Amino acid sequence: MDTAPAASTPQRRLLRVEVAAEILSVKRSTAYEEIRLGRLRTVQIGRCRRIPTEYIDDYVELLKREASATL
Repeated sequence: MDTAPAASTPQRRLLRVEVAAEILSVKRSTAYEEIRLGRLRTVQIGRCRRIPTEYIDDYVELLKREASATL
């Protein structure tokens, strides 16, 4: 009987802008606008722009801070 744990699928650490937009529940154009404004950070790999998952977390924290500042 095999008792080894099942191999888990590695989580992606760098996401395409379209995937990050879907995770954030915003349109692709909104994600690109936030990138242009410097609010959603990215990394460049060759000609590709990717968003590290921790930058998505940072962006959500930014939105939370802005929401609490307006109260």
